[in-house]
Amino acid sequence: MSWRTVVIASGCKLDYKLGCLVVRAEETRKVFLDEVAVLLIESTAVSLTEYLIAELIRRKVRVIFCDEKRDPVAELVPYSGSHDSARKIKMQIGWPKDVKDAVWTELVSEKIGKQAALLESLQRERESKLLRQYIGQLEFGDASNREGHAAKVYFNALFGMEFTRSRECPANAALNYGYSLILSACNREISSNGYLNQLGIHHDNMFNAFNLGCDLMEPFRPYVDSVVVSRNYGSFGVSEKHDLIGILNEEIIFENTKQTLLNGIKLYIRSVFSALNDEDVSALRFCGYEF
Repeated sequence: MSWRTVVIASGCKLDYKLGCLVVRAEETRKVFLDEVAVLLIESTAVSLTEYLIAELIRRKVRVIFCDEKRDPVAELVPYSGSHDSARKIKMQIGWPKDVKDAVWTELVSEKIGKQAALLESLQRERESKLLRQYIGQLEFGDASNREGHAAKVYFNALFGMEFTRSRECPANAALNYGYSLILSACNREISSNGYLNQLGIHHDNMFNAFNLGCDLMEPFRPYVDSVVVSRNYGSFGVSEKHDLIGILNEEIIFENTKQTLLNGIKLYIRSVFSALNDEDVSALRFCGYEF
């Protein structure tokens, strides 16, 4: 099972040889490719051979590209991640709206529940109780936008009444970076299971190539939030980004078994597709983690 996150932080050439990722710089290094789950290319002075790209796709390695500020801007997504992707895409197009709304309701409930649990662990009792009230007020498909109301209460409780998600500050930089890592992990699993990321169950932005990933990542946002709060970054640069990448290999619980966060995302997303294809919300399974 792949588990390693490889970060390319400076200029080099990457190629493939005898089952290995070869990093050619002042010193040549090799990494056994079957161990690699994530390849994060931070430097813009990196070249890759087409042979390596083909092998990365074949082995379903998640490849994330960064800009000159070392912020993730793109990822490598294969055209097809499954032998029967045509059948699955037809199923995806045919998912009934009421089933999609039912699944979205559960995702929102799980997300707000984890937000409330995080606030409770930080002794924000009043705000935590308010979020749990919002869960009780959830309408089908979250028609009354309890998710949005919860977000305002939640972020103000975490970072102060002056905080907004549009503000330029280390906390927001860290949140955005962490969310991008989770989104990328979800995108990889959606693609590898043979579904189209453009077709979401709730998100429906014509300019968003990852509508479905944006839907399915929602229950994991509080996990990123908890890490950012605990780290309390005074700035957010290269070392902080490398620190945050480590969350992908953190231990969580799925169905009473210990998993890495990466593997937990894989198992969770499979359960979402089971719920949608079988029109059975009870098939949903969520990851558990402590704050």
